[in-house]
Amino acid sequence: MLGAVAGDIIGSVYEFHAIKSMDFPLFSEGSEWTDDTVLTMAVAQTLLTGRPYEETLREFALEHPDAGFGGRFRHWFTTPGAKAYDSFGNGSAMRVSPVGWAFDTLEETLEEAQRSAEVTHNHPEGIKGAQATAAAIFLARQGTSQVIIRDVLETRFGYDLHRTYEDIQPACSFDETCQRSVPEALICALTSMSFEGAVCRAVALGGDADTQAAIAGSVAEALYGGVPESIAKKVRARLTPQFIGILDAFQEKYHIPHS
Repeated sequence: MLGAVAGDIIGSVYEFHAIKSMDFPLFSEGSEWTDDTVLTMAVAQTLLTGRPYEETLREFALEHPDAGFGGRFRHWFTTPGAKAYDSFGNGSAMRVSPVGWAFDTLEETLEEAQRSAEVTHNHPEGIKGAQATAAAIFLARQGTSQVIIRDVLETRFGYDLHRTYEDIQPACSFDETCQRSVPEALICALTSMSFEGAVCRAVALGGDADTQAAIAGSVAEALYGGVPESIAKKVRARLTPQFIGILDAFQEKYHIPHS
């Protein structure tokens, strides 16, 4: 999950100021966590405590209302008793990374990814985006190669992941839907050579930079055995004590390598 947070922070500067180059500083004065990190922490807290997703997602969003939430999600978390709203936005995928670390089988991972998504994103595409991201993380931490992960995800979810980065990057633009942002983020991770390369590729798509970098970073963390220490230190320095506590507790419980 630290990989998702790193991607969120690195991409935050470029969410509404798209770039098409991988030649950019990873961190600047404006680099900060956004709603992607808040909700990732909420999912991790659910897995640590067993509380319902509805409770943790609402609680964390209400504690950080200015983190950049979308309008429909904002209505959901500010309206007591609000139900899932058939969303296929990529919010389900940006927050799911803890699920990819917490279970021993792919089927358990997919079932929990659906549970984490459907409290808000109960459209089939919203669920699929979360499941594909969690599945990629699960397979990567098992030592599965990028090529096999790609083939498994294509077979199970129908995403076209045989496109190259060079195929998708020129025409990519801001799109918050799972079906037009999650496959591209996965391609960034599955065609990368390093954690930093995966995140930089995602930012340089010129799309939904923080969320796509969070998704690519979450998979890359599992692929490369953690987040590079130099990046991890700068990420942790930007987190609240509450978030650091959740991160450390989660890494300890699920035996995630410390970066």
